[in-house]
Amino acid sequence: MRVPYNSIVILVLIILISFFGELVYSHSPYLLDKTAILLPPSSEHIFGTDRLGRDLLARIIEGGKISLSIGVGSALIASFLGLVIGVSSGFFKGTTDKLIVIMIDLFLTFPTFFLLLALISYMNASVWVLILIISVTGWMGMARLIRSESFAISSKPYIKVLKASGVSRLKIILKYFTPLLAPIFFISFTFGVGGAILAESGLSFLGIGIMPPQISWGSILSEGKGVVDIAWWLSFFPGLMIFLVIYSLVNISDYLQSKTNEKEKVL
Repeated sequence: MRVPYNSIVILVLIILISFFGELVYSHSPYLLDKTAILLPPSSEHIFGTDRLGRDLLARIIEGGKISLSIGVGSALIASFLGLVIGVSSGFFKGTTDKLIVIMIDLFLTFPTFFLLLALISYMNASVWVLILIISVTGWMGMARLIRSESFAISSKPYIKVLKASGVSRLKIILKYFTPLLAPIFFISFTFGVGGAILAESGLSFLGIGIMPPQISWGSILSEGKGVVDIAWWLSFFPGLMIFLVIYSLVNISDYLQSKTNEKEKVL
């Protein structure tokens, strides 16, 4: 499989626009203008304006900071949790593995999105709260993948020799497990970023995610749902940003998966 250069370029451009676009595009995402309500895309307002006359491109740039931060932050925490739990299960086995499997199954019993809704209903939504909640509900898939691979690694003869030789468990895990598990970690991380962005967008679209004055792509989508028949741009452009990020991440994940499979075939 060829390197997905197009997806990488799209993803890098979106990140640069979200975090540095305000240095080039001077419109304020919060400035109200009663003379510019629901204006379609034009040379003055490239993505148009919303119901309060605010520039949509400026709001998408500002919202990208929060959406991408939540996506990356949640994916990092969830992937790290999944890595630690999965390795512990595969390395120690026995009672530890049984307890971890029970815990994973308990979390998987509840549909992830409904678990998100249940948790968010007891907390005031903010960037850090959403990162915590999304990561807490998103580590199970990573843990199961890592657990399965850890079992295979721990069964290798050289690992058994290292254990019998009295080498510390931490050293074995860090030096011999982690490098072999890195491809799975990065694949899970890229999928996790996309899943977290979708989860945040879904919560914000329902009105229980990011709250004003903070902005995210999901909250912009939510604001546009009431006027989608007369102002298509309010829903189209934030939806397009979410689509491009998810599409790019999926392509990158597929490429990483194909490279991992090629290495396994060689081995």
